[in-house]
Amino acid sequence: MNHLQTECTLEEKCSYIPGLTQTTHYKIIQECDMEYNAHLIERGWRRFGNMYFRPTCAECSACESIKIDVDNYTFSKSERRVMKKSAHIKTVLRRPTASHEHIALFKKYHDFMHDKRGWDKQEINIKNYYMSFVNGYNEYGFEVLYFDEDKLIAVDLIDILPNGISSIYFYYDPDYSHLSLGKYSMLRQIAYAKANHLEWIYMGYYVKECQSLAYKGDYKPYLSLEGRPNEAHLPQWFVKEESEVI
Repeated sequence: MNHLQTECTLEEKCSYIPGLTQTTHYKIIQECDMEYNAHLIERGWRRFGNMYFRPTCAECSACESIKIDVDNYTFSKSERRVMKKSAHIKTVLRRPTASHEHIALFKKYHDFMHDKRGWDKQEINIKNYYMSFVNGYNEYGFEVLYFDEDKLIAVDLIDILPNGISSIYFYYDPDYSHLSLGKYSMLRQIAYAKANHLEWIYMGYYVKECQSLAYKGDYKPYLSLEGRPNEAHLPQWFVKEESEVI
C-alpha cells in the first residue's frame, strides 16, 4: 500500500482569500493505509479522494490547521437546542457512495453558496464527485447521510482515524437551513467521538478572513498546529491564548 503516484507543488489562485495566490503541495497516493493517512492528517494535510494537499505559502500563514479537543469539549445550551431541534433527522453511517441523489443535492448546495457567498461555479457531475469523495476511502472513509423521513437532506464526508475524526466536506439542502445542519453535523461528530473514546476532530483549515471557514473558531477548546512539519518530525499542537484567538 501507499503507492505515491504523483507529487508536485503548484501556485494558483487562493481558495480562501480573494486577490491572493497560494502555493499548494499535492500528493496522489494509491491505496493509502490507515497509518499513513493519520500520519499526514496529523501534520496538516487534507484528503480529497486519492489526493492529499497542504498550503505551503512562504509569506502567509492565514491557513491554520486546528483540531477540537473532544475530551474537554462541553456542549453549550444553544448547541443542545440545535441537537434537540434536529433530533427527528435520521442518520446513516456507511462507506461513501455516489448517486444521482447525491449529485442533485451537491449541485443545489453549490448553486445556493454561489448566490449567497459568491463561490465560483464548478462543473458538477458524478465522475468528478466520485473522484473527490468516494475514490480512495480505503479503510477509514465514511459518509453520514441525513434524512428527513425518506428525503436526503445532507451528507457529511469524514475519515475515522485511530485517534479522531477528520472532517472532509459537508453539504446540505438549503431548504433546511433553519435546522443549522452544518452545526448539527459537527456536534454529532463530537458526540460520536466522545462515545467512541476518540480524542480529536481534525477540522482542516481555520481562516479567520474567510467567511466560509471562520465558523471553525467557534468550537473551543481547539489546538493549532505549529508551522508545517515534514513527515520526519513530530507535529507540535498548542492551545492559543485567548488574546491570540480574538
